[in-house]
Amino acid sequence: MANAKIIAQKEEAVKELAEKIKSAKVVVLTDYRGITVEDVTKLRADLRATNSEYIVIKNNITRRALKEAGVEGIEESVLEGPTALIIGNEDYLPTLKALYAYVKGHDFYKIKSGIVEGNVSSAEEIITLAKLPSREELLAKL
Repeated sequence: MANAKIIAQKEEAVKELAEKIKSAKVVVLTDYRGITVEDVTKLRADLRATNSEYIVIKNNITRRALKEAGVEGIEESVLEGPTALIIGNEDYLPTLKALYAYVKGHDFYKIKSGIVEGNVSSAEEIITLAKLPSREELLAKL
């Protein structure tokens, strides 16, 4: 049987992740199979520049945190296999652009699903958003 201390740690991890998910503008769930330490370091740096963080956490904790945060609509199959979360607290577009720039250059790295401003989005919808021009680009074109 699990130790009470371990259970308390896991409950705390669920609570902490649920709070991050509630306050985030964007949460993207990705499959990181095949990523090297060098690549993950670069991706983390690119995401940090957009005030986002890259978290690798157990699927069970993620599942419980999503439930506690009140997120519904993420398919169970999304939380199978290795999953990393990218959490952005400011404008979602720079975070998605940084992630998409990485995904374009690395075929093995897959976007599974995400939450954009409280709405569950598919991988295709996230990629579509990432391809949109930024506000500054649109203003420049105007």
